[in-house]
Amino acid sequence: MILLVFGPLTEPEALAIYNFTLEHDFRLVISLHTQGEVIYWQFQNYNPPDSYLIGTKFSNVSGYTLDNTPYNSSFAGYKDWFIQNYNRPGYTIEVGKGTNPLPISQFDEIYYRILGIFVLGAIL
Repeated sequence: MILLVFGPLTEPEALAIYNFTLEHDFRLVISLHTQGEVIYWQFQNYNPPDSYLIGTKFSNVSGYTLDNTPYNSSFAGYKDWFIQNYNRPGYTIEVGKGTNPLPISQFDEIYYRILGIFVLGAIL
C-alpha cells in the first residue's frame, strides 16, 4: 500500500524554507518563478506597508511589469504565506518567457534583470 500525502509543508524543501523563515526576521521576500516576465506584489486584500512602492522600484530596475497576483495563482505560494503571516512585502518574479525548462540562452538577460532587484531588496 502506498500512502500519498498532499498539502502544505509535506515536502522537505518547503519545510526547510518555512523553518528558515521562522528563524529569521526578513524585511521582505522574493520568490523566483519562470514564466511571464512579471512581478506579482500582493496577495488578495493584503497590502503590507511599502509593498507597491518597492514593487514599482523592482519593476523600474528590471523592466518587468508590476501586476496584481491573479486569483487563480494565489493560495499556494511562499510569497502569499509570508504576506499573510508577517504583513510584510513579498514578491513573486516570473523571470522568463517560453516553455519550461527555459533555454539557457535566456540566462544572461534574466540574471541582469534580477540583479538590480536583489541589490535593491538588500538595501531597502
